[in-house]
Amino acid sequence: MVQNPDGNVLVFDVGGSHIGASVFGSHGLAVRPSQSVPISPSASLTEFVEAIALLAERVLPGQIAPSGVSVAIPNPFDYSLGVSYMRHKYQSLYGIDLRNEFSRLLRCPPGKISFLNDAAAFLTGEIEQGAGTDVSRVVGITLGTGVGSAFAIDGEILADGPGVPPGGEIWNVPFKDGIVEEFVSAAAIQRIHQQKTGIWADVEEIAGSAETNPNAKLTFEQFGQELGQVLRATCAAFVPERIILGGGISRAATLFLPKAIHELTGIPIQLVLSRLGERAALIGAAVNWTHSQNGISPPREQDRTKAES
Repeated sequence: MVQNPDGNVLVFDVGGSHIGASVFGSHGLAVRPSQSVPISPSASLTEFVEAIALLAERVLPGQIAPSGVSVAIPNPFDYSLGVSYMRHKYQSLYGIDLRNEFSRLLRCPPGKISFLNDAAAFLTGEIEQGAGTDVSRVVGITLGTGVGSAFAIDGEILADGPGVPPGGEIWNVPFKDGIVEEFVSAAAIQRIHQQKTGIWADVEEIAGSAETNPNAKLTFEQFGQELGQVLRATCAAFVPERIILGGGISRAATLFLPKAIHELTGIPIQLVLSRLGERAALIGAAVNWTHSQNGISPPREQDRTKAES
């Protein structure tokens, strides 16, 4: 178990529709119960900062200054500098020095603030305390507004190597007549459903009606087939022992997981769900911060920013 030598460290997970937060203390990586707030991907910088401040107060009340901060956040992002280059969401953060923003807002020294990719944080958390504790070669896939991915051997997140797509990213890998993200994301589920019914609906609504609506059930089954095909095309060459699924869409896994597993028939890969759920990325952020403060090199994944689509 990694030990944290300092006091209260805030950890954040910036997602496409919510920001989660928690805090861990000086006795290992016992991340406390988390809080989350909804946020629009088109939120202004002020709205983003206000959400961070609200979460900080909820998980570390009494205006206590944290001894450190670790933030899991999507690409494109310069994780060493703390600067966002996202344009597809959170455009208001583009080019902003978030390390200084967090330092000012939370009264934490800039050198005590770290950033990492959200998919890498998810997989790191699962390796530390979840579904990846007992395997060497493992892939983490997060399914939500987009698709995140991370590849690891013996706990090290990889950006390259045999079987690892460039930067460890599968979202933009060519697939069928497009790219992976067009087939395994919330938008993909909505597109399939609209093709079958002529009706646009959000993913939760489609999932909620699957027991009584045959088209909703078929939507998720088709999604599962395409997910399995994507995983075979993008992950099989890495020869992982296990692929761990997380993200908001994974909450509907009973509707699509059997079809995805079927598509992997014949290759020795376990396809499993996250054991930690929304806590995974927060635990991963805690691991990342502790490593950075203990002088352990960060994952090589952090040395790059994702090329914009």
